Amino acid sequence: MRQSSKSHYSVFSLFTGAGGLDLGFEAEGFSLLEAIDNNPWCIKTLQTNRPQWRVILGDVAAYQPQLEKQPDVLLAGVPCQGFSLGGHRNSKDRRNLLYKEVLRIANACQPRVIVIENVLNLRTMQAPDTGRPFAEQIFRELQQLGYEVVWDIFKMCYYGVPQTRRRFVFVAFRGSRPPCYFLPRPESETTIREFLYDLARGTVTHLPNHEAEWGFKSAVHIETGEPFNPHEEVVPVRLSRTASDGYPIRSFDAPFPAIDTATVWGWAQGNVVAKRYAKDRLNGKFVRNPEADVTLWRVSASRMRPFTHREYARLQTFPDDWVFVGGNKRDIQLQIGNAVPVRFAQHLARNIRIALECLDQGLPFFDEMATGNLLLF
Repeated sequence: MRQSSKSHYSVFSLFTGAGGLDLGFEAEGFSLLEAIDNNPWCIKTLQTNRPQWRVILGDVAAYQPQLEKQPDVLLAGVPCQGFSLGGHRNSKDRRNLLYKEVLRIANACQPRVIVIENVLNLRTMQAPDTGRPFAEQIFRELQQLGYEVVWDIFKMCYYGVPQTRRRFVFVAFRGSRPPCYFLPRPESETTIREFLYDLARGTVTHLPNHEAEWGFKSAVHIETGEPFNPHEEVVPVRLSRTASDGYPIRSFDAPFPAIDTATVWGWAQGNVVAKRYAKDRLNGKFVRNPEADVTLWRVSASRMRPFTHREYARLQTFPDDWVFVGGNKRDIQLQIGNAVPVRFAQHLARNIRIALECLDQGLPFFDEMATGNLLLF
């Protein structure tokens, strides 16, 4: 997406992580007043890439904002581990109530717009104190603060991101939204080709966080070392979650499933075969359920390698010059997997910038690029 001209609007960022939301708003001309996160490696990543940003290492629950000006937008990518289908879905996980810290801070600094981003399970998991779904509870509490609230569920592949990942987003306007306002609407599907094809072929090599080395050791998948035609296409393959996630050899002309902090993806070239095998549940390693009869996908190829961090970052639409800092591979993988995809963030930022401009000029909202439907409670 193109870089917007400079605007006079500002953002204030909670649970900033590796900066995906913030980069999207920066691309639409928003200036960052302050950002806070409790992960020291995320803070180092932000400081490395944007030394001019004011970033704080700290706990949002203990944070008292001391801003020099009122922010136009408060961004909050609230931790999702307690809600996520990839986690334990524990309604009593204390992180589930961190949205209340967003509301506390919003009440103190009175942003014109609040953006809260999380996972779909907000719709169904119930808040233990009220019995309402968390989505409805957050909606009501935003209203009680004096905000008009709009929400939608976004499938990333229709917003410039090559993943089928879906996210739940609240956008709340202090007082009221502009007349005729609607959230970003879907566009054409985005595939992985423009993001990964050059890296798969090795035509681009000198990038940060991109140490591509062929060779993959696995108890499941087999690198055979068989001779192969070097002109044979390199193909993307899933190298983990081999039982139930469908055929592991993927196409360049489709989006990927959600990029997360656990699933391992990679490349295979030469004599590539994927077959299902029954696991030896008597003598095999890592047998969790001896009674299960599920078959496992196994990939064999002449050579294989896992994705680099840069390849995962491409799928999250981070720019190539955004350097991730960590003490080990897991530190970086968590930053990338937990991030809001940058291109989706820019769609949100563009939408909110136009809304603020319309409010300032007393005009109804109009976005000539948008199509689709709005969802409201």
